[in-house]
Amino acid sequence: MTTKTARAPAMGFIMAAVLIDMISIGLIVPVLPHIVGVFTHSNDEQTLGFLVLTLAFGVANFFGSPVLGALSDRYGRRPVLLIGFAGLALSFFVTAMAPALWVLVVVRLFSGAMQANIAIANAYVADITAGEDRAKRFGQLGAMFGVGFMLGPVIGGLLGDINVRLPFYAAGTLAVVNWCYGFFVLPESLPPEKRRPLDWRKMNPVTSLKGLTGLKGVGPLVLVLALSSLAQFMLHTSWVLYTKFKFGWGPGEVGWSLLAVGVVSVISQGVLLKPMLKRFTPQRLAVVGMTSAALAYLGFGLATEGWMMYIVIALNLLGAMAAASMQSIISNAADASSQGRTMGAVSSLNSLMAVCAPVVALELLRWVSTRPPGDVVIGLPFFTCAALQAAAMLITLRFFRSHPPAQPVQPA
Repeated sequence: MTTKTARAPAMGFIMAAVLIDMISIGLIVPVLPHIVGVFTHSNDEQTLGFLVLTLAFGVANFFGSPVLGALSDRYGRRPVLLIGFAGLALSFFVTAMAPALWVLVVVRLFSGAMQANIAIANAYVADITAGEDRAKRFGQLGAMFGVGFMLGPVIGGLLGDINVRLPFYAAGTLAVVNWCYGFFVLPESLPPEKRRPLDWRKMNPVTSLKGLTGLKGVGPLVLVLALSSLAQFMLHTSWVLYTKFKFGWGPGEVGWSLLAVGVVSVISQGVLLKPMLKRFTPQRLAVVGMTSAALAYLGFGLATEGWMMYIVIALNLLGAMAAASMQSIISNAADASSQGRTMGAVSSLNSLMAVCAPVVALELLRWVSTRPPGDVVIGLPFFTCAALQAAAMLITLRFFRSHPPAQPVQPA
């Protein structure tokens, strides 16, 4: 797969690819637990079925991400992104036609193994961006995630209210569009001279994670990434069922709530992050963002009415800045020829947490699924998220106090 040499890689290209990718993924978020409900007969069975699906994706992605990351370091970002887009399209169409729950499980295993788009997109950004500008660029990429989650879930929710399978056909079509964009338009970001030979030993996810802990000056922050990622994935895996059990929300209501999350993410990372980086270091923004996120998790759990969730979402403007800040700190610690493997290792860490998150969050949710609507006890998964995020913030604060940050970055 070749591309025109005259087309230079730039942020606009990868942002467009990520936007289409996130819209397609966002389309299925409000309805995936509900399609599990087609094959189950109670809240408890639905929660358990969704747990199995989420676990299947996380396990496959944990083993697949470092392989795809290493392949992108060897053959370039573009071919691996094309693999991811094709895998997504196939998984969406098969899910739409699935006749049984076991088919959904097989599809999620395949999708998890083939999907490392976010990690490769981050490596693409690192390829084309100077170290001092990466926090800003990762923030722009995060804003595209936000736009995708502004558009995808609300459209998916509206389509899901018509037919629970319809969003999967729409998502599959968008994934095909993204593959065509990647094949015909997206330029390669990694020049041949910066590519590195494959080392099969380093494709082992455990070895990959060990390499992440050995990055100069940031290794101890791997625990912070793990705790924050665990909390975030617990929120992702329990949001739809939590709001159904507590507030009686369906796909439409979930879609509108995720639209609000997307709007806040775009404002936070696309508008506020750049001026904030002129005044504060990524390290300080990471701590402040984690504090905001911990309070948001607590607020979600304490909410007794659906409208309260929107208040908490709006107040968590600084929460999204933590991810972009941490991403830049980790990326700057890796050399230019290993960005794909490094981002793949971060993705593997996220995937490992994605394996753990449903076991924790959905089991906690199962314990309280029989409580009456509005009962604050149903918020148990989110109270756990708040504790995890608070612990991550305290560890980060202690680490940065013993490793003083550089002067604030002055973005161009």
